[in-house]
Amino acid sequence: MKKKLLLIVLTFLIWTVIFTLQKPFFLIFYGGFSQVFNVVRHGLKLDLSTAAYLTAIPAIILLISSIPIKCLSGAKAGKLLMDIVRLWFCISSFLVAVAFVANLALYGYWNFPLDSTPIFFITSSPSAAMASVEWWQALLGIIAIVLTAGIIGLFFHPLWMIYGKNVFNEAPQYWQCFPLLLLNGLLFLFARGGVTVSTMNTGQVYFSNNQTLNHAAVNPLFSFLESMAHQEDFAHQYRFMDDAKAQLLFRQLSMPLATDSSHTQVLHPQVKPDIYIVILESFSDTLTKVKNVTPNINRLKKEGIYFEQFYANGFRTDRGLVSILLGYPAPGAVSLMKYPRKTEQITSIASHLAKMGYDRQYYYGGDADFTNMRSFLINQGFQHITEDIDFPVESRLSKWGVPDHLLFNRVESDCLHNRKNKRPMFTVIQTSSSHEPFDVPYKRLGDKVLNAFSYTDHCVGQFIDFLKKHQRWSNSLVVLIPDHLGAWPRDIDNFSTWRFHVPMIWTGGIIDHSQVVSTLGSQQDIAASLLGQLGVAHSDMKFSKDLFDPSVNHYAYFMMNDGFGMVTKENQIIYDNKQHKVLIDRGYRKGANLIYGQALLQVLFDDIASK
Repeated sequence: MKKKLLLIVLTFLIWTVIFTLQKPFFLIFYGGFSQVFNVVRHGLKLDLSTAAYLTAIPAIILLISSIPIKCLSGAKAGKLLMDIVRLWFCISSFLVAVAFVANLALYGYWNFPLDSTPIFFITSSPSAAMASVEWWQALLGIIAIVLTAGIIGLFFHPLWMIYGKNVFNEAPQYWQCFPLLLLNGLLFLFARGGVTVSTMNTGQVYFSNNQTLNHAAVNPLFSFLESMAHQEDFAHQYRFMDDAKAQLLFRQLSMPLATDSSHTQVLHPQVKPDIYIVILESFSDTLTKVKNVTPNINRLKKEGIYFEQFYANGFRTDRGLVSILLGYPAPGAVSLMKYPRKTEQITSIASHLAKMGYDRQYYYGGDADFTNMRSFLINQGFQHITEDIDFPVESRLSKWGVPDHLLFNRVESDCLHNRKNKRPMFTVIQTSSSHEPFDVPYKRLGDKVLNAFSYTDHCVGQFIDFLKKHQRWSNSLVVLIPDHLGAWPRDIDNFSTWRFHVPMIWTGGIIDHSQVVSTLGSQQDIAASLLGQLGVAHSDMKFSKDLFDPSVNHYAYFMMNDGFGMVTKENQIIYDNKQHKVLIDRGYRKGANLIYGQALLQVLFDDIASK
């Protein structure tokens, strides 16, 4: 009996020690080692909770073995129960090792603790998910996982060899069940985080204004499992206020302002232009200010309409595509593209243009099944999707598939082939070369990352030059918009406004004159702005605002992994939902945007839940 109790207690303590030892490693990789004591101290409650979950299986099996039932006693039953325990330790050691190594490897790219995002990427397209990983990185990761799992096994092997060898062969008695049942109950309380209304969550370990220290305190396995558990619970997430108040505040954001100004028309009226949306992988406003990297983008800023106060809605491509193409603020904590049943119910630019007789095509040099992209595009009504497999094998030169210059060449070839087509065309081109590992067939700059951006910039410039020579240029509109900021600058801070600041440029023969637009907006506003220029009603896109309509309450809205930012002329605010804390609050009306940003996020998740 004592052995069983001791096994449960020591198993729980060993798991806790293992999770505690992970934190110094994280801090060695990402800085802040001098704060290791505070990180360990604040992260302990989450480590205890995770340790309780992992201890629960052997604890329950030990409880079952104490029930005096014939089928549960004897050498055969004892061997079976011991084999189940061994299997559980193999599985749990592997899971902990994978979570630990994956968190260390990915944090430098994503700047938030491990969540369900890798699972979505891997299951939608394994080859595309691995495109950013060098072979030696993958090999190093596998070796690290095996070594970590082996070290964890070394912690538990002597414990169960000494105390667990004959523990399942002891004669069971009813009275033994009560202390074991009590110990299982204590494990439940540790796992839950106590007896209060609030259950354990990753936000409880946040303690610092330095996000890296907060993320170091988070148990990566718990963070991953929490993210998986909350994927579809949209209706109960982000409850800041009662629904009636949230709806009222959201309507206030959408109410027309008193103004004498009329809608600004920047395109020649009464026409159906060919529309090209070029989605630039990882470009940012910061990047365009680095000398000699994006000469073509900077040239086009002066030739067309440059939106100087424009923001990405999110931090990853799958979020950017939702906002750009659907006029819908993509949530940061979950990828909407994972849910075709929901995205098919959201109106898109393509679905509106289909009613106007537009041909609709999408060009991407990678795998169109990555992040559920194919279903996402088909549900919008794209008639033709060009992807990596539509190119010769020898053209798939990069890990992401076809490099950008060949992608644009295909678009140009199709334009020439369709030059006699009288129907207006809606074409979306998604670049990919300015993404890790930045291997491009181009050598202009010494820095590998900046060289990749310069390569894509060069491809864009050549494409625009091609269109200018095309007979349909006079009736063409090209929208250049990044999907999100990525890779540059290298030290990305998710909780800063510049992290989401991206350039948007409209150019083409259909534009009357060049200008700089200072109106605040974000990717969700492209749809209403574009449709508004075409004279198309877009009231079914309630989250999208027409940037050329002065009667609209203009603001920029964006979301990081579990928080939001809202920028207006009066106030710039960033709120971290994990800490339930405002991290940035600037402007002459400090705090003014907080309640509106919370209301918008709550209404957004209500809208997602309703679909």
